[in-house]
Amino acid sequence: MNIDTNATAQGANPLIASDRVEGTTVYGRDGEKLGRVERFMVNKISGQAEYAVMSFGGLLGIGSRHFPVPWKALDYEEDKGGYVVGLTPETLERAPHYDAEGAEPVYDRVYTQHVFAFYGLPYL
Repeated sequence: MNIDTNATAQGANPLIASDRVEGTTVYGRDGEKLGRVERFMVNKISGQAEYAVMSFGGLLGIGSRHFPVPWKALDYEEDKGGYVVGLTPETLERAPHYDAEGAEPVYDRVYTQHVFAFYGLPYL
C-alpha cells in the first residue's frame, strides 16, 4: 500500500479503524468495481496486515468467493473511497480463492508464497 508521505507530513491521519476497512470497495485499475473487503488478516507476530480478503460474486453473499489479496498489492485511492488492485474480472477468475461457504485455506508459508507469487510479489 502506498502512503502519501506529503499528506502525512501535513497532518492527515494515515490510520483507519478495522471496522471502516471491512466493506470498502475494491476497484480494478480501470475503475471497474471488483468486490469489497470482507476482512483482513493480520500477522500475529509482526502486527502487520498481510491480506485483504476480498469478496466477489454471488447474490446476497450466497455463492460468493473470497480472494486473499496481499495488502501490498492494494493502493488506497481517496477520490474513490476504496482500494485499487491490478486485476481485471478475467484475471480475478484465475486468482487464488475459496468459496465463502467452504473452509478457509490454511494461511501457512506455502499458501502465502503461492498467493504472493500470483500477484508478482516476493514473500520473505
